[in-house]
Amino acid sequence: MAGRAATSSAKWAREFLLKRVSPNPLGGAIRNCSSSAPGASSTPKVPHFSKKGRILTGATIGLAIAGGAYVSTADEATFCGWLFSATKVVNPLFALLDAEFAHKLAVTAASRGWVPREKRPDPQILGLEVWGRKFSNPIGLAAGFDKNAEATEGLLGLGFGFVEVGSVTPVPQEGNSKPRIFRLREDGAIINRCGFNSEGIVVVAKRLGAQHGKRMLAETSGTSSSPSDEAKPGGKSGPGILGVNLGKNKTSEDAAADYVQGVHNLSQYADYLVINVSSPNTAGLRMLQGRKQLKDLVKKVQAARDEMQWGDDGPPPLLVKIAPDLSRGELEDIAAVALALKLDGLIISNTTVSRPDPVSNNPVATETGGLSGKPLFNLSTNMLREMYTLTRGKIPLIGCGGVSSGEDAYKKIRAGATLVQLYTGFAYGGPALIPLIKEELVSCLKRDGFKSIQEAIGADHR
Repeated sequence: MAGRAATSSAKWAREFLLKRVSPNPLGGAIRNCSSSAPGASSTPKVPHFSKKGRILTGATIGLAIAGGAYVSTADEATFCGWLFSATKVVNPLFALLDAEFAHKLAVTAASRGWVPREKRPDPQILGLEVWGRKFSNPIGLAAGFDKNAEATEGLLGLGFGFVEVGSVTPVPQEGNSKPRIFRLREDGAIINRCGFNSEGIVVVAKRLGAQHGKRMLAETSGTSSSPSDEAKPGGKSGPGILGVNLGKNKTSEDAAADYVQGVHNLSQYADYLVINVSSPNTAGLRMLQGRKQLKDLVKKVQAARDEMQWGDDGPPPLLVKIAPDLSRGELEDIAAVALALKLDGLIISNTTVSRPDPVSNNPVATETGGLSGKPLFNLSTNMLREMYTLTRGKIPLIGCGGVSSGEDAYKKIRAGATLVQLYTGFAYGGPALIPLIKEELVSCLKRDGFKSIQEAIGADHR
């Protein structure tokens, strides 16, 4: 059995190299440059690769061959763990590439299923219910990674409890000029000034609609083998919960109309919706966080959502994502609006325009844009703790900013987060980071005597 698996993997590798046009495991297309002239040899030639291409392709093929030999001798859980660990070999190679290009390759890999798929069930201690939706674990992927909903199935398959796509704008837009993503590797940080680059609502709605239809078909075909009253984990997109983050176009003069358009076109596919009013890379956007502006905006968006027809599950929850650079008075205003309008949740926080130490000493820190990653952790967590107090723990909060370990996630939860998101940590750590964070989080909960995530939420305030 092991021999057949290894032989199969070797055959795949050979075919991979010899096809005229074959998919690159990292998202590109490898073309054979053999002559098509009459009389030319029909034997395909191995294509020429750049040095980086040879490294990336060789690593991927090596993993495939090793995996083929290993799969038959290990149980599913062990093999799944091996696959995630194996990504530690490939992930550092992405650092050799331009930051935005590496990001595109990662999204492509996830969209085509060239990433590990988590087969091991999450520990029961990590499960929780929020907004009437069951999360298998509280660790999610923040908006910005899969901006156009290209890879939701692959990303949810990595073991995230939820994935948030977007920000999605009504009309397609390129965003700001390149380069616009800058690594601060030694600080575990990234500066970006993308500016809501988006393929637009129509394209994203089409993708989400196709995914939704696929799941409905699967459920329909499986109804005969499962009880009709059996509770199904996850949300509208299948296993795992899907959030849709809404943005406004750069040239739009009516922000509310942009968000309303997003609600009308995308809410039927979302397990929750997010109004993003906190990106620092769209001029004037953060002004919408003011008390009056936010109140007027949320009212209009809530009205647009509520006027639509909904089934037994009701409309998707509506959240607002805020900046980490707000004053105490601004936080009080946002909390007041959230409580008065019964907002379903807040995401704390977006990227920061500040450059806290030690980032301030990094030459790259002079680039304009929002800073994310480890240097944002304390700033965003302190704001999270403050907002939990201001809202008296009545509104679910999603902690986002600087999470790169299970201990980080645990600190967010103790500070008041019901759910936690990461992005930059995932960009640096790759797929292997996800099971590690969950494992560490379980250890933190048990260490402090908690029997569930729910018990730990806001523990620092008790």
